[in-house]
Amino acid sequence: MSKHANLKDIVAVAKSAGISEKHLSKYGDYKAKISLEFVEELKNEKDGKLILVSAITPTPAGEGKTTTSIGLHDGLRKSGHKSILALREPSLGPVFGMKGGATGGGKAQIAPMEDINLHFTGDIPAVERAHNLIAAAVDNEIHWGKIKIDSRTIHWKRVMDMNERALRDIVISLGGTKNGYPRETGFDITAASEIMAILCLSENYTELKNRIENILIGLDQDKNPIFARDLNVAGAATALLKDALKPNIVQTLENNPVLIHGGPFANIAQGANSIIATRLAMKLGDYAITEAGFAFELGAEKFFDIVARKAGFTVSAVVLVATARALKYHGGAELKKLNEENIDALIKGFSNLEKHYENILHFGTKAVVAINKFTGDTEKEIETLSCLLKDRGIPFSYSEAWEKGGAGTIDLAEKVVSVTSGTPKSHPLYQLDASIEDKISTIAGKLYGAKKVDYHPKALKDIELIKKLGLEKLPVCIAKTQNSLSDNPKLLGRPKDFLVTVREIEIASGAGFLVPITGDIMRMPGLPSNPAYKKIDIDGKGNITGMF
Repeated sequence: MSKHANLKDIVAVAKSAGISEKHLSKYGDYKAKISLEFVEELKNEKDGKLILVSAITPTPAGEGKTTTSIGLHDGLRKSGHKSILALREPSLGPVFGMKGGATGGGKAQIAPMEDINLHFTGDIPAVERAHNLIAAAVDNEIHWGKIKIDSRTIHWKRVMDMNERALRDIVISLGGTKNGYPRETGFDITAASEIMAILCLSENYTELKNRIENILIGLDQDKNPIFARDLNVAGAATALLKDALKPNIVQTLENNPVLIHGGPFANIAQGANSIIATRLAMKLGDYAITEAGFAFELGAEKFFDIVARKAGFTVSAVVLVATARALKYHGGAELKKLNEENIDALIKGFSNLEKHYENILHFGTKAVVAINKFTGDTEKEIETLSCLLKDRGIPFSYSEAWEKGGAGTIDLAEKVVSVTSGTPKSHPLYQLDASIEDKISTIAGKLYGAKKVDYHPKALKDIELIKKLGLEKLPVCIAKTQNSLSDNPKLLGRPKDFLVTVREIEIASGAGFLVPITGDIMRMPGLPSNPAYKKIDIDGKGNITGMF
């Protein structure tokens, strides 16, 4: 039996979402792109309620955020509600690296899994090529003497969609002047590209091109900015993204429609799928579910302060995903002993969940905690966790999406519907006319729990440049570790009275935000000692195994 035996033709799936075949460009039987003309046709339609799925601070054990998102979508549909799910596209880095496939798990998955996890419809390769075209243009203009850029200020590296530590820091143009002028540079993973962030924030080709034109490449010898528009490359880069700007449609294992589009990192960019896909989900569904990367103080904060602010979205509810195992880890339990009952660690680690729930309230929206159940969770742990949540008046539900699919999230779906009644009133955390320092301290103080923010001399110089360029009113997109509420990955649970240190502030003027860098942020991951690619294989009939 084919692994696709239970999937429906994508035309039928799209029809169930209200999309006719004439608006589809099919990529085989089970995936398709949706025309931007259809998106435009729906602009005056009423918006459905927007549900944002986030999580507590990630742990090596995994929380199952995407599995919960898919299960919630299936649960809403099974309960008779018209929902649409919008997700990010997986990067090959995690697929071949640590995580393996990134399309959910168990009975709560999106399909065709192997296509989505690999090249899909070519969006990530298009982003990679558009980014690298700009990189090639930079060195070409330098070679022909058409721009007098200070090579020490060029921050535009090259990208590839693979984990490859050997390319993090390299020297290019060796072998004589016929190859250009040697300089240090490197590679980032494609998901960390500013082009990916731009793609997911742009709503039409004109905006896409304008944002690419506004990318800051570096400074000339007189410290004046050089933008991508000075290279006359934006038109060609936008042409490479012609099809990538169109959202993709696939399905869950229960044949419910899912939009997948874009995949920016959540610790260096906004960490959400495209505005186009999210807006389309809101137009097509009474409930639109989307997901923010990493924990609430990372991806979800950026969704409210960058994505929702730009798009004009109002969030009706946040679903905060947690597990008993993750709470035990934050309470000091060893990773290898998370399947053992440990009530003390669970109670101690609950402070992490409590802090994230408090953070949600800062944005004026409601929340439901989704406890993703695992077979190793004991009755006493479940009872203890339920009591902790009830005592604090936190709405919650246990999700069994992995084991039961939509049937395992009926209660969660009903609670989400309940809390989204009434008019949503979500709002950003700060105003754009606040100073750069005030924006950073507001996020660090209110969401992280930091006592103070310290700035390295490089960061202070960056602030001076930002003000000189007139970009101080842009939102901030703080880059920090995902493994802690603080900027120190070793501080688990709910750390207090810590210092956040800003090393530098990068200017993502094309994407339209500033990136304060805290800690050691890795933009080109390395492969682990036992990478996932060792488990992946293909048989003589072309069937891929070991990815899920």
